[in-house]
Amino acid sequence: MAAHDSLFLSAHEAAGALSVQRCDVCGETLHEHDASPACPACGGLLAIVHRAPVDAAGAPLTAMAMRQQFAGPCCALPAVAGGGHASGVWRFASLVMPSVGTAMVSHPEGNTPVLARTRVQTYAGCDGLLLKHEGYNPTGSFKDRGMTVGATQAARIGARAVACASTGNTSASLAAYAAQAGIPGLVFVPAGKVAMGKMAQTLAYGARTLLVRGDFDECLRLVQAASKDLGIYLLNSINPWRVEGQKTIVFELLQQLGWDAPDFIVLPAGNLGNTAAFGKALREAAALGLIARVPRLVSVQAAGASPFARGFAEGFATRHKMQADTVATAIRIGDPASWDRAVRAIRETDGLVLSVSDEDILEAKRVIDAAGVGCEPASAASVAGVRQLVSRGVVRASDRVVAVLTGHVLKDPGILVSMHQEREASEGANRPIEIDATVEAVARVIDASRSEGAAS
Repeated sequence: MAAHDSLFLSAHEAAGALSVQRCDVCGETLHEHDASPACPACGGLLAIVHRAPVDAAGAPLTAMAMRQQFAGPCCALPAVAGGGHASGVWRFASLVMPSVGTAMVSHPEGNTPVLARTRVQTYAGCDGLLLKHEGYNPTGSFKDRGMTVGATQAARIGARAVACASTGNTSASLAAYAAQAGIPGLVFVPAGKVAMGKMAQTLAYGARTLLVRGDFDECLRLVQAASKDLGIYLLNSINPWRVEGQKTIVFELLQQLGWDAPDFIVLPAGNLGNTAAFGKALREAAALGLIARVPRLVSVQAAGASPFARGFAEGFATRHKMQADTVATAIRIGDPASWDRAVRAIRETDGLVLSVSDEDILEAKRVIDAAGVGCEPASAASVAGVRQLVSRGVVRASDRVVAVLTGHVLKDPGILVSMHQEREASEGANRPIEIDATVEAVARVIDASRSEGAAS
C-alpha cells in the first residue's frame, strides 16, 4: 500500500493535526482548512484522512469504547451534557471532522429509519430485505448528510460563497444549509431537466439558481471552472468533506443493526459519491474493529445512465461516458466524477454493479409507494437491483440485504402525476375518482376497493 493510501494518520504524520486533506493520485497533503477544490499539484481528487480516535490519555479507543461513544441518545439536544448530538452525522464526529468542536451547521440531519415491509420483500424475493430511508432527512434526501459537513467546512474557512452542480437534490440541500450558515449559495442545474419538487426547494431556500443549457456533466464542468477562477467553495460530492458526511449512512446503519453487518448493501448510483463514501466507511469500520466482516456493495444504475455498469462488465478496463437519459433524474449522469474511488469500493468489497431499466425502476417504485413507504424514482433502483440479483441467484431469499432509498416520494411529484393520471396503460395506476356528492357514491368506491384488494 502506498503511503498516500494509508487509512489513518500515523503517529509521525502532520504533528498536531487531527485531519488532513490528501490527494488520491499523488499523495500531496493539504491543511484541513485548505479550500482547494482539487489537488493543486496534479488535479486529483482530495480525500480526508483522520487520526484514529484516542481516549483522554492518548491511547487508541477500542471498538467497544467507540460503540459506546456513538450510543448516546440519538435525539438528545446538543445542549444536554453528555447526551450526544441530535444529528445522526455529528454523533460520529470523531470519524467525520474530529476538530469541529461545537461549530456544526446542522438542522439536525440523519437518524433515518430502517424499515421492513413485507410487500417490498415479497416483490424483491428476499425475506431479509430492509430499507434504509434517507428521504427522512431535512430536505428529503441523503445529500443533507454530506452538506452539513461541507457547509460546516465552508463556515470554518470563511467561504465567500458556496456552489454546486446538481440534478436537484444537491441544490436543495446546498440552498438550505447555505441559508442556515448565512453564506450565499449558487446552484448550476440543467435547464428543463430538474424535477419541480427539487427546484421549488432550491428557490424557496434562497440560493441563486443558474439554468445551464446542457446536461449535468456540463454543469459540473462549469461549476468546477467557476470554483477555481472565482474562489467559490465547491460543494459537490467530489468535495472530500461531503464524502465524510455521507459515510455516516453506513455508520448509522451498522449501529442500527447492532454492528452486525448485512450480507449486501444496495444503493442507487449516479455520480458515484455514495459508492465511494460507503466504501470508505466500510474500510474504516473494519480497520477499527467495529464490524467483523464487510458486506458486499452493489451499485445500481439506470440503463439509460449506466457508464459504471458498463465499466464493471469489462473489469473496469475502460472509463465509460455516455449521454444520460432516464426517468430517474437524480442519477441521470453520464460521466461520474467519483469513478476511481467507486471502483476501489466495489473491488474491496467484492461488490457488484448492474443496471435496471426505467420500467423496472417505476415498477419497483409503485411497490415501495404502495407499501406506504414512498420514494423518488432513483431510490427505487436499489430495490429493482435486489430483485434482479435474486432472479440471477446472486442474492438468496434468506440473505440480509439493505437497500438504500435516497430520496423522498415528493421530490418528483411530476412522475407521480404521470404514473397515476396521465399514462393510459400504466399498470396499477391509482387515478382520482370523480363522484357525485352522495354517500351512495362513496359506498360504491369502498366496495370497488375491497373487490380490487381481494383480487390482488
